[in-house]
Amino acid sequence: MGPNFEAMTNKELIAYALAHREDLEPLRVLYSRRNPPDSEATWYGPMANEDGTPIEENIRIAEEAIKQRIEQANKSKE
Repeated sequence: MGPNFEAMTNKELIAYALAHREDLEPLRVLYSRRNPPDSEATWYGPMANEDGTPIEENIRIAEEAIKQRIEQANKSKE
């Protein structure tokens, strides 16, 4: 019987995954714990085309989203 990944802490899962890189199960458990899950995540477009040319509008949108998250984090600390 293998390790109980569900009972492990995130730190333990990361250590196990690094020591057993062929085992994908601890990564599945770790990813399932993300907050927010993919169903609630906001997805942004690529920052550059395949040839490496920057997509300025996508960069602007991402920068604005980052600024908003920083402001929210700072407000929640107050």
